Amino acid sequence: MGHNYAKPLSSGQKLERLLVRIPTHWVIKLERQPGTATWRALTHAPEQEGQWSATHQDPADALEDTWRKNRTVLA
Repeated sequence: MGHNYAKPLSSGQKLERLLVRIPTHWVIKLERQPGTATWRALTHAPEQEGQWSATHQDPADALEDTWRKNRTVLA
C-alpha cells in the first residue's frame, strides 16, 4: 500500500502561492521587527483597514496570518 507524503512548501513557495491569491490592487506590507528575527505583515483592500498579523519567524507565515484575517472582505 503506497502512501503519498506531501513535502512541506518552502518559505519562497508559500510566499509565491499567497501573492497569487491576494488581489493585485490590495495593499501588502511586510516588516521585520527591529532587533529581532521576527516578521509581521498587513494586507487589506483599498479604502479598508486591515489587521496586522502576529509576529512570526517566517515572513510567509506572517503574510498568511494577515491574509486569513482580512480576506473575508471579499465575501
